[in-house]
Amino acid sequence: MRGYDLDLLRYLQVLVEEESVSAAARRLKVSEPAMSRHLAKLRGVFSDPILVQSGRSMTASSFALGILERVQGVVRAADSLIETQALADLRNMRPSFTIRANDLIVATLGLPLLRALREDCPQCDLTFAPEIDDPASDPLRQNSVDLYIGATDAMKPEIRRQTIFRDTMQALVRKDHPIFAEGITPQNMTHYDYISVSRRGRARGPIDTQLRDLHGLERRVVMVVPNYHAMIESMKDTDLILPLPGLVLDHVSLDALGLAKFEFPLPLPYVVAFQAWHPRHDTDPIHRWLRETLFRVSRKVLPSRFVT
Repeated sequence: MRGYDLDLLRYLQVLVEEESVSAAARRLKVSEPAMSRHLAKLRGVFSDPILVQSGRSMTASSFALGILERVQGVVRAADSLIETQALADLRNMRPSFTIRANDLIVATLGLPLLRALREDCPQCDLTFAPEIDDPASDPLRQNSVDLYIGATDAMKPEIRRQTIFRDTMQALVRKDHPIFAEGITPQNMTHYDYISVSRRGRARGPIDTQLRDLHGLERRVVMVVPNYHAMIESMKDTDLILPLPGLVLDHVSLDALGLAKFEFPLPLPYVVAFQAWHPRHDTDPIHRWLRETLFRVSRKVLPSRFVT
């Protein structure tokens, strides 16, 4: 393979999966300058930028996304030379995995992940542990969970992370909400009361920051609920606005429920969800199989959440 070797392909895989030089450097335990050099070499080898700037973050180029699956296959095939013996007996093993995630993740990825795992290992099973107020890193350190899936920034520095999807917040309202006739502007947004969804009881977030910093405006949050399930059907009888991840709204029958959605006219940051694990599992072939299966399933189930 003239111009590149297996190690460089591994750097390519991780850069495209993470869409971040710093995140890729942390994952492969190299310095950011070293990862930047690898990215520069990859750009020369493939005559493609690989990662391009998108606002304050980076996103993989169309070419890089197009070859990712093949690159993953090559790297996985090379790794399998030493993992073959450990994985050869998967169909006769009975591993049990515990994953900590919120109800949104479980509802979206739980069954697809189980089906994919059981294709290779028919006797495996999954336990989804709920998110609680303890730091997400603690059960990973204590080995009481195998993976964390979520978006918290409160992770200890040694914890490994891999981005699995990105999402944006949208607004759920009744179908004939007056804001559609008035026009969806930051000013009109503040004419209506809001419901906030927060397991920790937080009423404020990025929407409030953008309204204040960019427009000098403030919205009124009149209710905070721990999850979104109970509120969706009730929205048809109110002028309240309920911000929800696009991932939720993709699975809501809006017309049947008399509801509608709209994009916030604000430059809101992405909600970046990742899988996280303790470094003790880095070289465990069964755990690697779990992580790679989750990554593959999330790309299949949520293809629109990997482009900007």
